[in-house]
Formats: sequence, structure tokens, C-alpha cells
Amino acid sequence: MDRIRVIIADDEPLARRGIRQLLAPHKDIKVVAEARNGRDTVKILSELKPDLIFLDVQMPNLDGFDVVKEVGPSSMPVLVFVTAHDEFAIKAFEAHALDYLVKPVEVDRFNYALERVRQQLRSSKAADLTRKLASILAAREKERARERIVVQTARGKLILHADEVDWIEADDYYAAIHTGGARHLVRESLASLEERLNPKTFVRTHRSAIVNIDRVCELRQETGESFLLLAGGIRIPISRRRRAIIARHLRHLK
Repeated sequence: MDRIRVIIADDEPLARRGIRQLLAPHKDIKVVAEARNGRDTVKILSELKPDLIFLDVQMPNLDGFDVVKEVGPSSMPVLVFVTAHDEFAIKAFEAHALDYLVKPVEVDRFNYALERVRQQLRSSKAADLTRKLASILAAREKERARERIVVQTARGKLILHADEVDWIEADDYYAAIHTGGARHLVRESLASLEERLNPKTFVRTHRSAIVNIDRVCELRQETGESFLLLAGGIRIPISRRRRAIIARHLRHLK
């Protein structure tokens, strides 16, 4: 069998170097290119048509999923995703039997993934790979759809992605969604929104508010009361029974 031609796609130089070092002892492997963003990855895949790609999930321009979508599942080489903390990705990979590596990559786990790659290349089951990639893209789109909020406006429907939301408050029979200084009303309960949104990112601070934890600047306590401080000086009170939960979320932030 000819040497396996490999592309390493990751925006972090240290991560790319780490994959190279892990590949070095394997004499049947040849690294033919590196890419540091999604757009470059698509171009290199088109030009070089490698046998294998180590693809970072989170990259500038296009993320790993977008790269697969842009190239097309049927045109992708054997693929091993590399992820730092994308829990959806891990769940999806396990569900669809695609291999993945979690940073920092362990030698034994890497070698195991590489042996699976060799088996897949020997079996030449291109149809299986295409089907698996199509399945993971469908799962990703379904997950993204869950985190879209449709707001009815005078001009029509406004689609908000969860990443745009700063915080949400109850407003009678509606929920008021705050995004970058704007306020949008949707006829949906806070409980329903909380169910749909990623619990790692969106946290209920009390019965009337949900906060995007990535927007929090500070956790404060004044005169026995706790609250979160958001950009622009917005203060979101925290109920006593939710203090420990909020503190735990904040500890996990980088």
C-alpha cells in the first residue's frame, strides 16, 4: 500500500505540531499540507485530494462541520475530527461512529484512531464514509435549529441565533430577548426557551431571567444580595437557591 497522504487542519500552530509529532513514528504516513483556517482547508482538499485529514472542529472562517458541508461528504477523505471541548461534537461522533480526538491528544488514543483509519482505507468503504458524514451534518443542522429563536416583527420574521442573545427576561405572557442593546418579544415561556437552549451556556438565574454565561463580566455581592454584571452595567439578580449553580458555571469559564 502507498503511503497515506495526510492534511492537518487546525488554527493553533502547537496543535498542528503535536499531530505531526504523533505521526512521525508511523512510516506509512506522509503529511502533505497544513491548514490554519476553514477556507484554506477547503482549497487544499480540492487541490491535493489526500487520503486522510485531521480536522479541528473550531477554526476561523469555516468550522470543521462547515468544511465538510462545503467540500461535500462524498468528496471528503477519511476524516478524524479533533476537538477541545465541543460536547455536541463528541456526542455526534459517537452516535455516527466517526472517529475523533480530544485535545490534549493522548498517544494511545491517537494510535488507536490511526489504526482505525488504516482499516477503513484498506476496506475502501467510501459509501460508508459518505453516509456517516451526511448523518453527522444532519445532526449538526438539527442541533443548530434548536438554538434558533424566531421573532415576529412588523417587517416579518427575525431569526436570532443563541450566540447573539445576552439575556432573557419574563414579560407577562412573553419573553423579552436582549441582544446587543435591542429587545425582542416572543410569545414563549422562559421554561420553554430554557429547555431549547444549551444548558452549558444559558443559565436560569431566578424565575424571571436566563443569562448567556459568556456575557457575564462579574459576579457581585452587595448587602447580602448576589447579581451578575453584564456589559453596559446590566445587573441580573440571582436567587439564593441558584447561587451555587451560577458559581459552578463561572468557575468553568476560561
